[in-house]
Amino acid sequence: MWFDFSYAKMCGEKWKADELIKMVRSYQPEVIIDNRLEGGGSGYGSLLTDTPASYAGDFVSPEHHIPENGIRKKDGSYVPWELCTTCNNHWCYTPTDHNYKTPKMLIHMLVECVSKGGNVILNVGPKPNGTFPKESVEILNEIGRWMSENSESIYGCEPSGLPKPDWGRYTRKGNVIYAHVMEAPIGSVGLFGIDKNKIKSVSRLSDATLIPISDSFAARNNKDICYVSLGEQGNYTYPLPDKIDTVLKIEMI
Repeated sequence: MWFDFSYAKMCGEKWKADELIKMVRSYQPEVIIDNRLEGGGSGYGSLLTDTPASYAGDFVSPEHHIPENGIRKKDGSYVPWELCTTCNNHWCYTPTDHNYKTPKMLIHMLVECVSKGGNVILNVGPKPNGTFPKESVEILNEIGRWMSENSESIYGCEPSGLPKPDWGRYTRKGNVIYAHVMEAPIGSVGLFGIDKNKIKSVSRLSDATLIPISDSFAARNNKDICYVSLGEQGNYTYPLPDKIDTVLKIEMI
């Protein structure tokens, strides 16, 4: 359930928040509630503390920005959070707003949020007749195409615990690490931060094509790092099979 939103003195008990939350949960004990009875898109509220208010909600909802390191408590533990943002710059239909985010930007945004322990809710402002703007439809179709091949690297995934690689992001699910290669590196792809001795196999998620371990110059000079090649020659540079985000599935022992 989304409450939207509190500001200045209009927050907390000004809304009879404690009573309201008790009523909601009495009807649906498993309901998931945002943090906006305490604040708006710029505040995280008491959910980050050891003594959250009864109406603090279940997740934090940053608006139009992705926290640098996700959202955590002082002890470093992650707090559930969800980015809320729009296809262009407005929540409602605005015919003069043509500043639509590209599918590539939104997919990268989604991957970044998942890699930081977050979720995404993407707004589409319908036109007065109830239909979606064609720009939004095109964006959603492209996101859907990418997700049809790569959703395994998103749903049910969490932060990898690995440093961010220069070429993209990592997500993780159990003993599988997903390398989201968003920018083709020079030569082979270095799987930085991953113990090469524990790698069982590397494949392209979209079609299960096995990706060979590379014996490139980079691999010979950095023996502790596993390098994989997107083509036959490990020292060559190849275009990404998926220009938006080529996902490699790394199964670990």
